[in-house]
Amino acid sequence: MDKEYPFTGFAGHGVSLALYLHDPDDNGVELYWDKPMEEWPGSADGSVEMYSNKLDLIDLMKEL
Repeated sequence: MDKEYPFTGFAGHGVSLALYLHDPDDNGVELYWDKPMEEWPGSADGSVEMYSNKLDLIDLMKEL
């Protein structure tokens, strides 16, 4: 943010949070952080449920 480098997207995948941007050579880059396993969403059969939802960046920034 200090360098005003533009992000191209933000997503929550249930098990992780992801930020998307392009580097100076215009390569797509994904930065992601896994959530603790105890926070992963699961279904009744015990499998992990993953998805792609828009990440609320304002809420994420509040954690700083």
